[in-house]
Amino acid sequence: MPETVAIAGLGSRGLDSYAVYQKKHPDKMKITAAADLRPFRLEKAAEEYAIAEENCFSSAEEMLSRPPLADCLIIATQDQDHVAHALMAIRSGYRKILLEKPVSPVREDCLKLLEEAQRNDVSVTVCHVLRYTPFYQTIKKLIDEGRIGRVFTIDAVEAVGYFHMAHSFVRGNWRSEESTSPMILQKSCHDMDIIRYLAGRPCRKVYSTGSLSFFRAENAPSGFTARCLDPCPYLDSCPFSCKAIYIDSPEYGVRTRSQPVWPTDVVAPEFTLESVENALRTGPYGRCVFACDNTVVDHQSAVLSFDDDIEATFTMTAFSEKNHRTIRIFGSEGEIEADTLYPVIKLRRFDSGEETVSCSDNGSGHGGGDEQIVSDFLHGRNQSSLAVSLESHMMCFACEQSRLSGKAVDLR
Repeated sequence: MPETVAIAGLGSRGLDSYAVYQKKHPDKMKITAAADLRPFRLEKAAEEYAIAEENCFSSAEEMLSRPPLADCLIIATQDQDHVAHALMAIRSGYRKILLEKPVSPVREDCLKLLEEAQRNDVSVTVCHVLRYTPFYQTIKKLIDEGRIGRVFTIDAVEAVGYFHMAHSFVRGNWRSEESTSPMILQKSCHDMDIIRYLAGRPCRKVYSTGSLSFFRAENAPSGFTARCLDPCPYLDSCPFSCKAIYIDSPEYGVRTRSQPVWPTDVVAPEFTLESVENALRTGPYGRCVFACDNTVVDHQSAVLSFDDDIEATFTMTAFSEKNHRTIRIFGSEGEIEADTLYPVIKLRRFDSGEETVSCSDNGSGHGGGDEQIVSDFLHGRNQSSLAVSLESHMMCFACEQSRLSGKAVDLR
């Protein structure tokens, strides 16, 4: 019999990343209840997964006020609501929860949820999906096997991609650290978690710098309009224009794609040129990137010190063509170099030269991590428990404290 699942939050993560596991593995998962504030997303979920009308709810609060409607629960609501919804779920009787990251933008709320989950013996898996990818698991295996000797240095870069930055963190839901989370927590807690995972040691000190430098009103070109389709004189030349990203892009544009594709499928309820254009004329995704209410940084770096003299550097930047991550790890007997754009890892030993190690994935999002985390969750395997994941959250909180204060922060 498949595990039954209730989903709170039917955005691009809840509905488009995790729910689709049922389509591939109907013998392992069955969605029996769902909740979302947007009727059209709820209707889509009900239709695609044959969810009974009485188990479709207009809010997570309404669904979680009932006794459990499934064996387990996926929470993919907005950042600031995660803890409140998880606490409601625990009190209503759910004992297995898959919780979208970040757990909370508030440190004390993260610790409160951990205490409540442990007290009630509830298994909470945090969606640090990169731990579940063949890419990072292969790198971890090479380290643990001693293939590069003792690790001393880790250098990681998250290249967010100009289009992803514009979509999610300038125009989109995660543009404001006041209403969601700081960038280091919302976007880069994945990276903090992976660095901690690969280091295999607790982090003891961080120092971080960064700012919102480019996506600001003073950088707008002369004669621009507040909305791209007004029309702006730079409509066809600006790489950040909504027309370039959502309409004409070979990879994401509605004019060039016949099936819904992220991020354009987030813009409008229907993946049609008319629907997308109408949404861009009135909605948040049609705004000029220099005329938004965004506050999160567009570049940030951190230096992290771990036990056993392991030092790590991390850089997040909006200014890249592709959305990808690169990593280099340096040890006493060799080094590892890898890029998530390519399914190979380069291993260079000082005594034998370079070899490549294959790490192909299953084709799902985040290098195969989206599908694998749901599989592990349903089967009771938890590589990213709440207790484990909160280590990286504490690193993020310390990085943001350091960035704002200009001082190093000790985590010991």
